[in-house]
Amino acid sequence: MSEKGLQLRSEVPEQMKWDITAIYKSRAEFDAAVEATKGTVEDFVQKYEGQLTTAQTISAAIKDYESLLQTQMHLNYYAYLPVSADISDPSNMELYRWIGNLIAEWSAQLSFFDSELVENETAVLDQVAKAAPEYTVFIEKIKDQKEIQLAPAVEKALAQLQPTLGAPQSIFEQIRSSDMDFGTFTVDGKDYPLSFVLYEDYYMYHPDTAIRRAAFEQFSTVLGNYQNTMAETYYTQLQKEKTLATMRGFDSIFDYLLYNQNVDKELYDRQIDVIMKDLAPVMQKYITHVKEENGLDKMTYADIKIDLDHEFAPTVTVEESKELVQKAISVLGQDYVDMIMRAYPERWVDFAQNKGKRSGAFCASVYGLHPYVLMSWTDQLSDVYTLLHELGHAGQGILSGANNTILAARMSLYLIEAPSTFNELLLTDSLKKESEDPRMERFALTRMISKTYFHNYITHLLEAAYQREVYKLIDAGQGFDAAKLSELKRAVLEEFWGDAVEINEGAELTWMRQIHYYMGLYSYTYSAGLTIATQAFLRVKEEGQPAVTDWLKFLTLGGQLKPIEAAKVAGVDITTSKPLDDTIQYLNDSVNRIITLTNEMK
Repeated sequence: MSEKGLQLRSEVPEQMKWDITAIYKSRAEFDAAVEATKGTVEDFVQKYEGQLTTAQTISAAIKDYESLLQTQMHLNYYAYLPVSADISDPSNMELYRWIGNLIAEWSAQLSFFDSELVENETAVLDQVAKAAPEYTVFIEKIKDQKEIQLAPAVEKALAQLQPTLGAPQSIFEQIRSSDMDFGTFTVDGKDYPLSFVLYEDYYMYHPDTAIRRAAFEQFSTVLGNYQNTMAETYYTQLQKEKTLATMRGFDSIFDYLLYNQNVDKELYDRQIDVIMKDLAPVMQKYITHVKEENGLDKMTYADIKIDLDHEFAPTVTVEESKELVQKAISVLGQDYVDMIMRAYPERWVDFAQNKGKRSGAFCASVYGLHPYVLMSWTDQLSDVYTLLHELGHAGQGILSGANNTILAARMSLYLIEAPSTFNELLLTDSLKKESEDPRMERFALTRMISKTYFHNYITHLLEAAYQREVYKLIDAGQGFDAAKLSELKRAVLEEFWGDAVEINEGAELTWMRQIHYYMGLYSYTYSAGLTIATQAFLRVKEEGQPAVTDWLKFLTLGGQLKPIEAAKVAGVDITTSKPLDDTIQYLNDSVNRIITLTNEMK
């Protein structure tokens, strides 16, 4: 990222963009698939509606239904990926909205499928699973749905309303990516351009304290101009979730949102409570060391993402990242390496920095094809962490897709961040091995703390702790405005950071920056996944190949097992707080090692 601002999408070199022709070679092929799907949906309805009463018919219907789902997924991603890369292009948004409405219409037509399956006796459903074991996961889900399924007409209406029900997230993204104009800020007579992506990917880490703090001040000022609209958008999202929870018979919005994760509230609360209490002192110690080493007068919220040693921060081009990625994942075997390295020649990754591109990063696992990764490459080593994180999702998506039907390929949200954060730990370990220089070891450990754990264990965990307080209000029938959200966010930040960080004005508006709030109880799963990843990584370090074999098996599971059983495949028992406690101890040991290395270097 540079201080020159962002280029237009049309100015980005092709090799820095993903290649969506792997989904459809052309718009004409896409349009043909749309027309064909319209007929396929009608045929499916005519063939199966009112007929799903025998195991044989149900098995045939599931097979046809899976084919429809796969086609819909391909159509959706063909439209969604361009709008993620450039939301400012009206043709991208037009296509995305059009296909979204079509898929909602098809979902409404197909809603009878789940409704009729749920109405079958358990014995009939068990016959399907026995005759076709690959459908066992889906059949178990249908059996579980018996208690929460609504009347067929209601389910059909909800399916038709999906574009509207998903509007809060879309509105948030439009405000963040299109409407906010951050202008410029001035330091020592020089003007610097600012945008959402420029701040989060560049200025937030800037080594110059004056520039970093001025960027934060300007960024926060502009965020504040949109806080009331954003709060109302978020309130709409939560009211929707509470209404759906009540309709489906859940007493609490928490129980409703955790239902599809197959975990109970005890696991959810433990993840937040233990980290807020036990990791806080560790991170306060680390951030104080960063302040001292950088010679700061104080550590403010605008400073918490800076490097311990910014002068020792290697730059990395996309081309140079190939070697780092390959070395990091080599421990998982040549087959895994070959699978992941396809990402470069096949252009799975959109590396570009351009106007209209959504901030952050994601991996879209397109069933039956290869995954797609979105990020913004800034020539920093932190980009390699982001890339390996998303390629961890990609590897899991490929292995799960190869070993499960589309109806069983997705693992629980509780586990979803384990494969990604595991790969980040491999990168840190690889960097440490590259040199005996204590400065390099300190850099690798610092990068692990500041990138892997800070981002996944702290940033997202603090989101989750704040989010839990907001959901408590909704469960109690109370509302909120922007001021209340800022009050809750500030309280969480102050509790975690204590006296180590000054929560300066603007920090409370962090609630406006994250799309995860529109994705249910997602934020806490980063720390849950990283806890599993850390323990599995330490097993690999200690036991070698047996642990690698277990990990690769874990990646193939998809939704075959619920989180507790799936984690056991990776050798981790999440029924107690021990993995969490051990992970925090590992972090504490790492921080102590960083401080020791600093003293030795002096």
